[in-house]
Amino acid sequence: MPEGKASVRNMVSSIADGASKQKSVSSPEEENSVKHNKLFGREKPVHNILGGGKSADVMLWRNKTISGSVLGSATIIWLLFEWLNYHLLTLICFAIVMLMLGQFLWVNAIEKFSSTPIKLPRIVIPDHVFVNIAKSIGGEINRGLGFLQDISCSGNMKQCLLVVASLWATAVIGSWCNFITVAYIGFVAAHTLPVLYERYDETIDSVMDMIFDKLRHNFRTLDAGDLSKIASNITEKKAE
Repeated sequence: MPEGKASVRNMVSSIADGASKQKSVSSPEEENSVKHNKLFGREKPVHNILGGGKSADVMLWRNKTISGSVLGSATIIWLLFEWLNYHLLTLICFAIVMLMLGQFLWVNAIEKFSSTPIKLPRIVIPDHVFVNIAKSIGGEINRGLGFLQDISCSGNMKQCLLVVASLWATAVIGSWCNFITVAYIGFVAAHTLPVLYERYDETIDSVMDMIFDKLRHNFRTLDAGDLSKIASNITEKKAE
């Protein structure tokens, strides 16, 4: 246990020393090389990677009022489901009951004070709304599947480890919480992590590069040690 703690301290101290050295670099060639080591190997701005539309503007807080309203609404919905133990069917039924009672009172009040009968317009949701929603959801799912397939087939260990670690963290959180809480955590992360990365991308990229360089070095050392053990075992068996 002391050796493991010492190795962890050495790794953290080496990363901190590397970060301080990275900030003091003044050579243009080194600065350019650092700038090209972007997270997930991205070459486009974060806004374009997120789609470049209104959803990207909301996630990157281009309009703080709209983004704050969206995040606040999601928080209220999560509180209703998680803390007040509401269910989706219960909320839908309550909303329909309130709508029906409101129309009932409105119609009866108008009939008492007016001699002409009133005809309320029908509440109809256009078909293209459902089609657009289905297309949007299907497009996002296909884009996510394509992204995961590109990562798995790219051969880039850093990208693959990041995605695997993210999925592993999601699985662990999912074992602790229910689906609504996991969805809310993902929603909050989608509205906070991109804007933080856009603001501090150079610092995050440099730190992540140093962490993955350290992991690559440890992996190669471990791999070389295992290969040497296997080779020695094979030679010993042949000698016998």
